[in-house]
Amino acid sequence: MARRLRPVGLDFTETAPVRLVFVARAAAPPEAVYRALAQEVTGWPQWFGAVTLARPTRDGAGREIGLVGGIRLQETVMAADPDRRYAYRVDETNAPVVSALLEEWHLTAVDPGPANATGAGAGAAGGTLVRWTFAADGPAPFRLALSAARPGLGHSFRRAVRALDARLTSASR
Repeated sequence: MARRLRPVGLDFTETAPVRLVFVARAAAPPEAVYRALAQEVTGWPQWFGAVTLARPTRDGAGREIGLVGGIRLQETVMAADPDRRYAYRVDETNAPVVSALLEEWHLTAVDPGPANATGAGAGAAGGTLVRWTFAADGPAPFRLALSAARPGLGHSFRRAVRALDARLTSASR
């Protein structure tokens, strides 16, 4: 059932045979986005449509994730830096073929910019630039299929960031 994947380090986001990188902007501040990613793990299914189950394990050092289609993942949190990023490596999965997988969410505060001539916009929050790197390895057919899935993964990511942002901005009202 579950297969162990090759353990990789954070540098895998730069060296993986397949690196898919997507960017979206959220109106919510980086602290709120980070909290939803790293501290409110059980909330992922409410904003990321592909996720059916998310729960922390090992006192927050790991995660158990369920995806649409019955895929299960056991992960190790590799980086939890509230000012910058949240990254995790898949250690075990029931998904066929993949041999290594690491995901990184990089958060950058967006400068709100100057107020316009009437003063409107002054003090407006700038939000967060969210960059998601999906780094993976497996046999050539898997790498090819994953590269072909880029548009769908990008769409899923952008939809997830919009849904997360809607939750965060409505919660702050």
